[in-house]
Amino acid sequence: MTAKQKQNELGKTLWDIADSLRGAMNADSFRDYMLSFLFLRYLSSNYQESVKKELGSDYPKLDEKDKRTPLSIWYDDNPDYVEEFEAQMRKKVHYVIEPDYLWGSIAEMARTQHPDLLKTLQKGFKYIENESFGNSFKGLFSEINLDSEKLGKNYDARNKKLCTIIQKIAEGIADFDTDTDSLGDAYEYLIGQFAAGSGKKAGEFYTPQQISSILSEIVTLDAQDPKLGKKKKINRVLDFTCGSGSLLLNVKTKIEKAGGTISQIYGQEKNVTTYNLARMNMLLHGVKDSEFNIFHGDTLKNEWPLLNEMNPAKKVEFDAIVANPPFSLRWSPSETTGEDFRYKNYGLAPKSAADFAFLLHGFHFLSDEGTMAIILPHGVLFRGGAESRIRKKLLDDNNIDTVIGLPSNLFFSTGIPVCILVLKKCKKEDDVLFINASDEENFAKEKRQNYLRKKDIQKILDTYQNRPEEKIERYARRVSMDEIVKNDYNLNISRYVSTAKPEPIIDLEEVHTKLVDVEDRIKASREEHNSYLRELGLKEI
Repeated sequence: MTAKQKQNELGKTLWDIADSLRGAMNADSFRDYMLSFLFLRYLSSNYQESVKKELGSDYPKLDEKDKRTPLSIWYDDNPDYVEEFEAQMRKKVHYVIEPDYLWGSIAEMARTQHPDLLKTLQKGFKYIENESFGNSFKGLFSEINLDSEKLGKNYDARNKKLCTIIQKIAEGIADFDTDTDSLGDAYEYLIGQFAAGSGKKAGEFYTPQQISSILSEIVTLDAQDPKLGKKKKINRVLDFTCGSGSLLLNVKTKIEKAGGTISQIYGQEKNVTTYNLARMNMLLHGVKDSEFNIFHGDTLKNEWPLLNEMNPAKKVEFDAIVANPPFSLRWSPSETTGEDFRYKNYGLAPKSAADFAFLLHGFHFLSDEGTMAIILPHGVLFRGGAESRIRKKLLDDNNIDTVIGLPSNLFFSTGIPVCILVLKKCKKEDDVLFINASDEENFAKEKRQNYLRKKDIQKILDTYQNRPEEKIERYARRVSMDEIVKNDYNLNISRYVSTAKPEPIIDLEEVHTKLVDVEDRIKASREEHNSYLRELGLKEI
């Protein structure tokens, strides 16, 4: 079994556990418990491996029957050195976990149905939030209500339920590698499965991996000339509606696999549950707490002080920006919003659809050498009024680089077809590349969802990267600004790249010849048939 197959198997095993244990609890609620325990398992495993290296021969060796954690024994034997030891561990792995709160201790309490498991978990979560890391992760487990009646009607019932859940998880992952890649992929797999189970709510926290891959590949390519390949370094990457953080992690993976580096990851998320999910996801994928900054706040109100700097000289800019904002969200701009530095040169998006408000927010912080890729509903391409004026300004300033049309029903949250807009401030070409990947030849169907295969994704990326001079029939074309202006700045993809198959040319002379031949054969057959009828003395037909 390959490493990838093992990772998938681990994810499926954990999902089966979740599916069998959650009972009447909805997917969203159980997700928070399951993923939090998986996160604790990762933190503990990673920490214990580092402790083992740090202590060397001093690391306690236990008999198989001894269910205590080695670290708890070391703490008991070396109380005078604990503070110094923890300071050293903070330098090495950026966090510490006290022995009582390690997964091994928690799992053993669950196995023995210990009556204090629930209380220990509560203390452990608070400890991790406030004391484990150099940077405070306050509220990391704020949505994990261990006193919820969804777990049981009283303390004993809740404690028993938690014992069962944790014991099943511990048993389920015992035979698997639980390194960063394996657990990280399992975490992503579970997020996807919970997204599928929670229907329309899934759009709040999850971008399907296939679409995430397209955005991530695009923003990691050289902005001025994608043909040059991947950038060597991205200083800052931003997702201002980051959900669970999967898009940001995808950008990190793509550039690092190509031998490049990424200095700092930035994300913003309004939903507190999803915000906590993103922070856990970063840590679970081995991103150090000093390497990412996820902010909890409203993007449209620009509540993040980092991005609300009025002095242009102190403005923070990003080399790569990715986003999958809520589609056509109703918003309520105030009288002064029109003077906001993000919008004043373009005008405000209509109250009925904040799509361009999100786009302009991100675009404002894009660096001159950066690339922005954002998922939006098709309406932004052709709707009139305020949106038409914003679209015109972006096109006249040569900021819209590529428009990619995707098939419908790719998302758990909506069945509508969506598009990807690629924007730049350093664009050289004075045309717009249109890619129409919505035809049935360019995706596959599976149960209720459509999905993009590897070859479909690669076709989109190759077309974007190479920007062919000649059009690709029924798929892609570079369109001049003159043509776009003639179409009144309408970017409806089918105007420029139709997927309609041409009607076959009918050769009327050939058809006539065939009809005459058929008629002659009918005549001959009838005559033969009548000859038999005459022999039998029957009436001819």
